[in-house]
Amino acid sequence: MPDLKQFLLADTAEGLTEAEILGWRVKPGDEVKVNQIVVEVETAKAAVELPIPWAGVVTELLASAGDTVEVGAPILTIDIDPAGVAASNGTPPAPAAEEEMKPLVGYGSKQGSAQRRPRREAQAAPKTPAKADAVSRPEAPPEPPAETGRRGGYVPLAKPPVRKLAKDLGVDLGALNGSAAGGVITREDVERAAAPPPALADARERRVPIKSVRKATARAVTDSAFTAPHVTEFLTVDVTPMMELREKLKRHPRFAGIKLTPLAFAAKAVCLAVKRTPDVNATWDEAAGEIVYKDYVHLGIAAATPRGLVVPKIRDADAMSLAELAGAIEGLTMTAREGRTPPADMLNGTITITNVGVFGVDTGTPIINPGEAAILAFGAIRDMPWVVDGEIRVRKVLQLALSFDHRLVDGQQGSEFLADVGAILADPAVAITY
Repeated sequence: MPDLKQFLLADTAEGLTEAEILGWRVKPGDEVKVNQIVVEVETAKAAVELPIPWAGVVTELLASAGDTVEVGAPILTIDIDPAGVAASNGTPPAPAAEEEMKPLVGYGSKQGSAQRRPRREAQAAPKTPAKADAVSRPEAPPEPPAETGRRGGYVPLAKPPVRKLAKDLGVDLGALNGSAAGGVITREDVERAAAPPPALADARERRVPIKSVRKATARAVTDSAFTAPHVTEFLTVDVTPMMELREKLKRHPRFAGIKLTPLAFAAKAVCLAVKRTPDVNATWDEAAGEIVYKDYVHLGIAAATPRGLVVPKIRDADAMSLAELAGAIEGLTMTAREGRTPPADMLNGTITITNVGVFGVDTGTPIINPGEAAILAFGAIRDMPWVVDGEIRVRKVLQLALSFDHRLVDGQQGSEFLADVGAILADPAVAITY
């Protein structure tokens, strides 16, 4: 007899509740090995490839590409004893016993780490037959759900692609009578029930489900905006000396093969200025009634990607040289744009820089990342008239904006930190005095 196991959607990062199936690497009938990548999913933090902890033959895919699945839900069924060895001689297959295998890193949700959405339990309605039962004995067609159970516990029967279609079209599955055997709702049932578009809507409008990175970003910035009292200050800086130094260093052997951007100078300035104003590198712990000061800098770099805004971190950025920071920023942004940033690399930042200058924008009022005390917006560097020694000259000028949490940072500390960053960018030689 087949020995079937269900592969559950893992909690790949703290607090993950759901993920979207981006694509399958296997299909029913494929043989798989231990730790083989079988599926790619998109969480609220990144695209992640998931390995399977067993060897065997795939019997069924329980979700389709594009489906959003809750953590802990089964997404694949595998036969770990396809030859029926265990049933014939009573011995378990060597590589397949789950209790004999060590858990994979990131596989399975941690106890208490993920907050799953509550599900309605079917009471009057019949349960869907288990996948294993369908293999071990003939499947009996389920009885149609009782109409009296349509309220208060009714669970509509529909396959994942049909559920996704219903979600996209705004159709309530609970209000439909399935036309297939056993009351199963089909694609045609959903399409017939789809309400006509509003009178004012036309082909010039598109509706896209809110999910993954966009959903997580919206939740994070809303929580931050209405939890942390934001204050934003602005500073205009003549960075001509910094740009001149940049041109010199680009020819230095130490920076060979490294993309030295103005953002790297900003990152170094932030790390130096933090030492003089530690308030901007702290966390407000409401539950403990404490302020947690960090004696390290995990520097977040906000990156615009096709999937939305992500903020990967440079760990211990304060311990890096300018060349090391430049290399880290280049690698970090490239990985982020490819959607390959590991979820762990986007956790536990202490302060963030957002480079709006790459879009030709002078400045803005950035929203603080949850759990941090400040965020610096780095604007576009422009040729502008500037007074130097009583004369107007054309100089390289940029604008900085610092948003900070007023629970942690007073106006004095925020102003001092911003002034320190500006002073280092205006004259990099100042850095040796810090």
